[in-house]
Amino acid sequence: MATVIVGAGIIGTSTAYYLSQTSKNVIHLVEASPQLFASASGYAAGFLARDWFPPSLSKLGELSFDLHKQLAEENNGRRRWGYSQSTGTSLAETIGKNGADWLMEGVSRSTAAARTGSSNGNRPAWLTPGSELDVMSDGSTTAQCDPLLLCRFLMESCRSRGVRLHQPAKAISITRSPSGTLSSITILNTSTQEQATLPCTRVVLAAGAWTPEVHRTLFPKSKTRIPITSLAGHSLVLRSPHWPPPALDSTDPANAGRQECHAVFTTDAEADYSPEIFSRMPDGCIYLAGLNSSTYPLPKNANERVIDPKSIAVLKKTAYKLLGDDFEILREGVCWRPVCRKGVPIIANLGGKGEEGVIVCAGHGPWGISNSLGSGYCVAEMVEGKDVERYVGRLGL
Repeated sequence: MATVIVGAGIIGTSTAYYLSQTSKNVIHLVEASPQLFASASGYAAGFLARDWFPPSLSKLGELSFDLHKQLAEENNGRRRWGYSQSTGTSLAETIGKNGADWLMEGVSRSTAAARTGSSNGNRPAWLTPGSELDVMSDGSTTAQCDPLLLCRFLMESCRSRGVRLHQPAKAISITRSPSGTLSSITILNTSTQEQATLPCTRVVLAAGAWTPEVHRTLFPKSKTRIPITSLAGHSLVLRSPHWPPPALDSTDPANAGRQECHAVFTTDAEADYSPEIFSRMPDGCIYLAGLNSSTYPLPKNANERVIDPKSIAVLKKTAYKLLGDDFEILREGVCWRPVCRKGVPIIANLGGKGEEGVIVCAGHGPWGISNSLGSGYCVAEMVEGKDVERYVGRLGL
């Protein structure tokens, strides 16, 4: 009973990670991009939250946050992918718009969290002096990681367990038995133009912003529509002399007093957007983003991204305001997050819609990294026929 997962980003790889822990059956990952983790899985912020979600997503959020913590504790995630508690703060006087639909309206995700008080002496050293900070989380329910390093760890673990990666490859058709049971999927290696047929009884569609296109390709006559669109976000990875690489071993006296990570949410009234800035481990980088666009075109493949110089210029100007003028730019980036207008992902078995054996897991928006492990765990359980209604019961089509 082989399973084919279309999409080898953090959602698909998390699914393969948990499924390969328990399943003895063959697992395939099919990835269209020649570069792994070329979109949000490798270029997102990596901010993790436990309780910043609406009721329909709250159980999955809690599960996923706890799985992130468990995975890091069991596999030295602090050193390997920069897992760390993160103090969530908001620059008080710069907060502008309010409302639940912060992502599409340019509002900070800090509107999702309740403030707990002033930051007092916990102001990050790399932030320029100025407005008072409101604390939204002291680190017990928020954390930070480098998503690219986490994805690489998950992929290495999957490959070591025998998960088969097909890349660059596209899923082009499925075959069913006379009784209607899913029996195989055909993929095309876009480098060699060779086709291969993979026997399977389960297909998971986890291709991020490209999921609707994959579904249309495999089910051209289906009346089911996957209501996911793309939201582009530009970013900068920076280095500041005021944010040295934090301590990796807190038991070492030489590391006494070294800082934990911070997440700062604010609003740039002049540029009319809500910057989000995160100090990262293990390399002491700072990540700046928040400039989103629903009209910036989605490329055919994630590796074909084109960075908008005007967006980067806006981010640089914000960086000067928040960090001063003594930072170094390490990377300019853009990624596309899959979003549903209702604000929560789709995690659903399509068997009830006439597509037996097919599961969709996509549309996580800005919370794809945070909810990746919980989503992968739940989909793996669904593939095995187990009940995860309490976590995803309100996330169907």
